[in-house]
Amino acid sequence: MGLPEFWFLVIAVLFVGYFVLEGFDFGVGMLMPFLGSSHTGGDDKVSPDDPEADPDKRRRVLLNTIGPVWDGNEVWLLTAGGALFAAFGGWYATMFTAFYLPLFLILIGLITRVCAIEWRGKIDNPRWRMWCDVGIGLGSWIPAILWGVAFANVVRGLPIDADAQYTGGFFNLLNPYALLGGATTLLAFLTHGAVFIALKTSGVLQEDAARYASRLAWPTLVVAAAFLLWTQFAYGNGWTWIPVLIAAVAALGMVATTQVGREGWAFLFTSITIAGTVATLFAVLYPNVLPSTLNEAWNLTIDNTSSSSYTLTVMTWAAVFITPVVIAYQAWSYWVFRKRLSVKQIPDSHGLSSLRVTSK
Repeated sequence: MGLPEFWFLVIAVLFVGYFVLEGFDFGVGMLMPFLGSSHTGGDDKVSPDDPEADPDKRRRVLLNTIGPVWDGNEVWLLTAGGALFAAFGGWYATMFTAFYLPLFLILIGLITRVCAIEWRGKIDNPRWRMWCDVGIGLGSWIPAILWGVAFANVVRGLPIDADAQYTGGFFNLLNPYALLGGATTLLAFLTHGAVFIALKTSGVLQEDAARYASRLAWPTLVVAAAFLLWTQFAYGNGWTWIPVLIAAVAALGMVATTQVGREGWAFLFTSITIAGTVATLFAVLYPNVLPSTLNEAWNLTIDNTSSSSYTLTVMTWAAVFITPVVIAYQAWSYWVFRKRLSVKQIPDSHGLSSLRVTSK
């Protein structure tokens, strides 16, 4: 394995890590309007005076499940983007040109989400918190869909000319295969988030999250299976059946475990399903990095887009020393904040009072 192939593998691993870890962050954000509003059903009745029925405290629990880790999860995207830029400059340039609008929308969504999460508790005002919740929702739904659309288009190929220039428009990206990819990431992240909430909470909120996970698992299985089979039959080869089958078996395990409330196993299976799906996309892409639908001779490949051997060597040595430290720190963070949370542990809001200054 040469250095270009090694860094293609590294970038694939970084995106797998990003989708698995940030996936449940997006899922929590998307589920806030539903799980954060009130008790969603079941046999037990919740009194309006019970803290479990307080919508604001329920939403604060949801945010607290990801509070210690969400910003660390985004580091995987920053690292993947940096590695892509440094190791495959040609791939980075053409892809960002083609996906300028989708990536811009993802960036706006991520920025909005960051601000909303950080500022939500700063002011003790229901209207302020409502708009922050809107920001968290938009910043979760938009990337959850568009990441799937973008990666499906990378696998499908784009109209790239001999000068590695994208010659299509925005609506070229909204093809059936790409839209199915967007639906796959959306449903996978929703299920992943519901399972994560069930794993990290207790009481009525945990029961509600488990109920959502069991309902979301079946449509996720169907849509993901359709996307993986389309990918394999249209773009795959013999050995790429391996990640497809791994993702398929994990998806079946996801359905089985969510139905019986085994959230620990369910989280493992949703993680493997997402990882297997992303691995499949990179596997069927190799050795291309961005195929051309105009002429196969104009495909962007690992060889014709990679940086110099010296650059890749320096990057490799830097990764050898830095990566274990980053992974160890993030693993330690997850271990420290591993306990379950409940609505009853959430104190009353202590944000600043919202004052309107008027001139006399």
